[in-house]
Amino acid sequence: MSAVRKHINEVQSVYFIGIGGIGMSAIARYFLSLGKKVSGYDRTETAITSRLEQEGISIHYKEDLELIPKEVDYVVYTPAIPKNHKELVFYQNEGYAVVKRSDILQVISEGSFNICVAGTHGKTTTSTMVAHLLRDSGYGCNAFLGGISANYGTNFWSSDRNVCVIEADEYDRSFLKLSPDVAVITATDADHLDIYETEANVKDAFRQFAAKTKKGGLLLKKLGLEQEIVADRTVSYSIKDDIAEVRATNIRVHDGGYSFDAVLPGNTISDIRLNMGGMHNVENMMAAIGVANDMEIEPGKIKAAVATFKGVKRRFEYIINQKDLVFVDDYAHHPEELRALINGVKTLFPGKRCTLIFQPHLFTRTRDFAAGFAEVLGGVDNVVLLPIYPARELPIEGVSSNLVLDNVQAKTKALYTKEQLLDWVETDFAVNRNRELGEVIITAGAGDIDKLVEPIQQILTK
Repeated sequence: MSAVRKHINEVQSVYFIGIGGIGMSAIARYFLSLGKKVSGYDRTETAITSRLEQEGISIHYKEDLELIPKEVDYVVYTPAIPKNHKELVFYQNEGYAVVKRSDILQVISEGSFNICVAGTHGKTTTSTMVAHLLRDSGYGCNAFLGGISANYGTNFWSSDRNVCVIEADEYDRSFLKLSPDVAVITATDADHLDIYETEANVKDAFRQFAAKTKKGGLLLKKLGLEQEIVADRTVSYSIKDDIAEVRATNIRVHDGGYSFDAVLPGNTISDIRLNMGGMHNVENMMAAIGVANDMEIEPGKIKAAVATFKGVKRRFEYIINQKDLVFVDDYAHHPEELRALINGVKTLFPGKRCTLIFQPHLFTRTRDFAAGFAEVLGGVDNVVLLPIYPARELPIEGVSSNLVLDNVQAKTKALYTKEQLLDWVETDFAVNRNRELGEVIITAGAGDIDKLVEPIQQILTK
């Protein structure tokens, strides 16, 4: 951190560079909730930035030193912002308190009881589940989430109770700046190898994160993760193994969701109903139930809260759910996330033909996991790929969606531009879909594929 660090109570004005990011916008909303002056920059206008402007935050969309505030206590930026960004360089050169998103989360959480949810996948859904159980039960919490809660239409909410639920991001080792009272780890698969270089380095970072759990605090980790990932008090959770201290049993599938019993240390909650798809989400909910139980929330309130959980936008989100046609949108952008998504669809909708439209995210991730993507995508009937979404990266020679497509073993496969995709949905898929056996169509990816969801929905519901 540069310049003098101020306590949250002393802060009057905060400026965000990259304010439209899902994690950045949650922190912006936090400062706005405290009555601070909040403003920001982003490259493009999105649904999130439009909402922020409606909530009272001033945002501009071009790099312009004339538009930025000069009296500001913190300048917060996301690692996705280029180092030569004019506004970022100006603030750094002028000695402002310029901090990463992870730094400001560290400042915010220094004086609170922190439930930090980490994992290379599953952390957004699990942290939203934890926050919902605490809020719906009346316990209360401040929530900093990496997705939009379908229950509340936001990625942040505040509470008088000094408890923070924080999605702990492993990218750039950001989560190592947090001090959890309760830590949850959902997965430690290789990812972000542009940062970590090796899978061993990824796992080492999670060991360091676990070790940051405060003395007497709880580490709740998915059963099967490395034995070295431990804290003062370590508990495992699972849906597959009866040696886990926190586990789901008697799982039943019906109506696009699940019923199950939650076995907990010293307690069992029977006939819990989860109204969302994906067996992995039963496992995510078990982690959330484990946290709520450890915080001594009444079993009846836990059960009621699970039943009202509506999910997270773009996490196994039902866009259409009819007998002959199901349309699911998901954020999956790693082979293991796609595997969980596909398995969830097959479990819930056996016999239906499945088409998956996937937009690879990042050139480095596509290069590193091309074989994994191809193997997993072979689990559906029809595969449609879009060009790679580059995000913060420049192209890499020889790396394209064809790296995946050429090795996919599916009945049919194709690579389309966005325009070609919409034409294909209208002239091929919508016309020729099997209305007797039913169809499942999935859109997946972490880029801008979500902008195609509404047009596809409109075509399919004509």
